[in-house]
Amino acid sequence: MQVWTSKHKPKKTSEIVGQKKGLDSFLIWHRGWKPGKKPALIHGPPGSGKTSLVEAFAEEKGLEIIELNASNYRTASAIKEVIGNSLSQASLFKKGKIFLIDEVDGASGREDKGGIKEILGLIASSKHPMVFTCNDIWNPKLSGLRNACEMIQFGKVDYWSAIRRLDEISKKENMTASKDILSNIAKRAGGDLRSAINDLQTFSQKKDLVISDLDSIGERETDANIFDVMKIIFKTSSGLAAKLSIENVEKSPDEILWWIEENIVNEYERPEELAKAYEALAKADLFFARIRSRQNWKLMKYAIDLMTSGVAVSKKEMYRKFSKYQYPSKIKYLSITKGKRFKENAELAELGKILHCSSKKVRREYQPFLKNMVKA
Repeated sequence: MQVWTSKHKPKKTSEIVGQKKGLDSFLIWHRGWKPGKKPALIHGPPGSGKTSLVEAFAEEKGLEIIELNASNYRTASAIKEVIGNSLSQASLFKKGKIFLIDEVDGASGREDKGGIKEILGLIASSKHPMVFTCNDIWNPKLSGLRNACEMIQFGKVDYWSAIRRLDEISKKENMTASKDILSNIAKRAGGDLRSAINDLQTFSQKKDLVISDLDSIGERETDANIFDVMKIIFKTSSGLAAKLSIENVEKSPDEILWWIEENIVNEYERPEELAKAYEALAKADLFFARIRSRQNWKLMKYAIDLMTSGVAVSKKEMYRKFSKYQYPSKIKYLSITKGKRFKENAELAELGKILHCSSKKVRREYQPFLKNMVKA
């Protein structure tokens, strides 16, 4: 089943709803852009149409779009690998290029990873327009990027625009939904159009949909609670719902994997279900390992599919018991040992300077001998 947010995404800028001021600002910025001019930084809440605007604009103008999600390509090396060379090259088959770095507030601001630092360096060398999107414009690590960009604000999609869009989609899908149903979905989404469309699709298979059926989705929160995410993944029988559940949670994919791993045994009881769930999780972990070793961030979507949808569909039916989900023991351990690990990393860095090698090499080749010398 195709996700409706993808199936019905805007194909031209006139289909962007509820963002007239932001849309006009973007079009003015692009008309005036030339090499050396500032890139655009579109900021606003999730589901407001930031990414959809750039993708629709590229399709409308026949531009080649080079797109990456900074939350998945967090380090300087990953960002440079994907777009570094393309910034100075002409497009082979299209009229031109436009670069989109999505969720830039998810890139690393740490000195040792330098995602934001790398982005600032790429801006100066770009011969094509660049667009960044973020949810939190006032994130401290974006201070340098704010100064380097033309800021364009998107707000929450207004209530009436959301209802009109939901009505259009329901008619295209031959779905019978009253105005009251659409009104309630729009209201509960709180200006997040993407979430409203996802909710509409969730209930699209129900023949006689009534307002009380919507109580299961509750009032939409911008940041999903990790315990609610666990409940969806372990209770739902829909792979799509499980995958969509992690969209708005403020945790990295590998951290979410730890939460799922910790709590599978708290939910599933049948041996065959446990085996299938852990097999899906093990395959996801393999993809994460390949992402880290090969810096191939395109594999991220497969890891996410396996650890969410794969685990969700491993059960025969939903357990109706109450499950108390546990905080991952791995995160607890990392938290307890944070000070010790920080001190050890600092010592390894100092030894690396003396021995003229990396901290990793010191840890692997010299540390075992140094520990034995201290014991002696």
